[in-house]
Amino acid sequence: MSTTHNSLIEALVDADMLEIDGLYAWQFSLDKELLAQVSAGSASTDSQAKPLLSMECIDGRDRRHWQFTLGQISAATYDSSNEHWNIAGAEQSHKLKCFAAITGNNDDDDESEAQD
Repeated sequence: MSTTHNSLIEALVDADMLEIDGLYAWQFSLDKELLAQVSAGSASTDSQAKPLLSMECIDGRDRRHWQFTLGQISAATYDSSNEHWNIAGAEQSHKLKCFAAITGNNDDDDESEAQD
């Protein structure tokens, strides 16, 4: 979850899946060039209006699409009691949760085979 992140940008970079307003969206993209500018501190003031996050999911038979600017993502606030980010959209606000995948590794298996 995003509780260990200081900003929504950090949470998004580490996320493998998002939940927006109760809908799961594993298909999302971040503008990597804009992220690089933010990291380097070279993002201009007009960068705030550029789209940073695009996401889509299927809601029943409907395909839903959201797009948020760098300014909207930067202004998002974290609600620790409900463990979600509040983000103002173009027409309404949204509740966004970030999830990171749990992965395992086989490092232990490799070490035991090497010792045999």
